Amino acid sequence: MKGEAQWVQDMLRAFSMRKADLFLGSMALGIALLVLSFVDEALRGRAAVPGIERRAELVAALDLTDLALFTEARYTRHLTQADGHTGFQDHPLGLEHFPSGSLYAPPGILSETDELRPQTEIPD
Repeated sequence: MKGEAQWVQDMLRAFSMRKADLFLGSMALGIALLVLSFVDEALRGRAAVPGIERRAELVAALDLTDLALFTEARYTRHLTQADGHTGFQDHPLGLEHFPSGSLYAPPGILSETDELRPQTEIPD
């Protein structure tokens, strides 16, 4: 019995780790899993190319417009079909009450030119 208890204590001492060893081991495992995820993506990406090409042909054949990213409101479902005022349709000072409204930027045309407020010439 004494020899068996000593063996158990020796095994526990051999497998006891410092906190730094545990941290380094978990970091090494995390880095290995990250590398494996990139390898997996590369392998699956090559295998998915024919399916993606088939879907692209289907979209072109059916003349589909854009992807519906959000399901909350009609102006967030189809971003190309919304104007700049639909988020404030209930009240002019109403705040955006859908979270998806804060996840996409305004259309580029609104930041490039100010079409909502055209500039007028000041007479001499």
